[in-house]
Amino acid sequence: MKQLITRVDDELHARLKARAEAEGRSMNDLVTEALRGVVQKGESRAEWKRRLIAEGKVAYVEPPARVVSLDEIEEFSSGWGPTVGEYLDWTRGEW
Repeated sequence: MKQLITRVDDELHARLKARAEAEGRSMNDLVTEALRGVVQKGESRAEWKRRLIAEGKVAYVEPPARVVSLDEIEEFSSGWGPTVGEYLDWTRGEW
């Protein structure tokens, strides 16, 4: 068995310690399991991302099905009145 010495910032150390205590295990056990998981999985970045999303550890927002054109935005916003257009003109210095 080898001993690994590494430097971690105080915040990470405190979080590791708190998690180990919450799970009723040693910090050594927690860190060893985490490191073993990193080298055993051999995941690509895409696989890692998919796994984290599936485990609910990362929020994922589905991209829109299509990009909305400026013409569609203009058509959608027609009838909102001159207030928005006037404000935009004013912010552009066109008043």
